[in-house]
Amino acid sequence: MDEGRIHCRLDELLAERGMTLVRLSELVGVTVVNLSVLKNDRARAIRFSTLEQICAVLECEVGDLLVRRG
Repeated sequence: MDEGRIHCRLDELLAERGMTLVRLSELVGVTVVNLSVLKNDRARAIRFSTLEQICAVLECEVGDLLVRRG
């Protein structure tokens, strides 16, 4: 299977902020399962509203969260 070219840096951003996936889930209003899919680069789509909420909570830009692989 072809690997996606977009990598989600959610793990790194959470670690930098000392936040858990469960806490992010509570603050964003998205299930832990859905965030886990995103975190593990298995998401095929993400709502802009969800992306906005994640970035607001983590105080980051979209480009900090989602990066293009080599």
